[in-house]
Amino acid sequence: MGNILSNGILSVEIAEMGAYTGSRFDWTGFITQVTLEQGKHTFCVPESLIPGQGSGGRGLCNEFGISRAIGYDEVPVGGWFPKPGVGLLQRKNLESYSFMGDYERTLFVAEVEASSDSITYTVQPMECNGYSMLLTKRIAIHQNTLTIDYVLKNKGTKTIETEEYIHNFIGIDGNPVGVDYELRLPGVISIEKPESSYTSELLLTEGERLSWKRQPDRPFYCMLSSDAKGEADFNWELIHKPSGVGLREIGDFPISQIALWGVGHVISPEVFVNISLLPRQSKHWRRSYEFFKHS
Repeated sequence: MGNILSNGILSVEIAEMGAYTGSRFDWTGFITQVTLEQGKHTFCVPESLIPGQGSGGRGLCNEFGISRAIGYDEVPVGGWFPKPGVGLLQRKNLESYSFMGDYERTLFVAEVEASSDSITYTVQPMECNGYSMLLTKRIAIHQNTLTIDYVLKNKGTKTIETEEYIHNFIGIDGNPVGVDYELRLPGVISIEKPESSYTSELLLTEGERLSWKRQPDRPFYCMLSSDAKGEADFNWELIHKPSGVGLREIGDFPISQIALWGVGHVISPEVFVNISLLPRQSKHWRRSYEFFKHS
């Protein structure tokens, strides 16, 4: 059944742990839908519209270690390494870690405390080759804002070097990607490292705004940067212009990078936070999402 947080303004649907069964995304706080109750506007869509395709993502789901899997390079084939929010994964070959790979896993134990407007996950440590960590994640709503607080504590003897981001699978009211959408960053936007010439040709930037020339018929991917100086009021804002419905993400941490992925039905701005923890150190970071409709 999962959990639903609701305050009359927002309703947030969170999958029960184990509904998502992959080895990529954090099993805790897997947000499958957010509804702005006035107008019943929805924001979350699946990674793929074709059942069984993709990596099982949906809505607001986060991942640790997409490019820096903790301890992976230290273990032989058959050895184990930790994936925060999931468990211990087993290395299956000599190839580099692949976030799309399906790894054998021993799941972490998580405790859950829920109320009508918040839910807290406490993921217990499990020692693995000197790595051990305690992850606490709290999701809460207040008025039109959804907040996710993380605390990661290094309980092991080795330094933890990794990253975390949320793969925001967004499709406002199910509207297809195209000229009706606009993505805004706090500063003049630059497109960097486009995955293909298709991505370069599809996207249009003008000052602090990015738009799509048409509905894409294949995936697009690039990195984004802006010339914003100092601390910005938000990380990104996406709006469906005809309806005025949109959302923005706000973070309390230095941004290490911003990526943009999508296809015909989904837009995914991805904001990364760097994690570097010596033994006994802890890190707290917060992501807030504001959902709105302009009149």
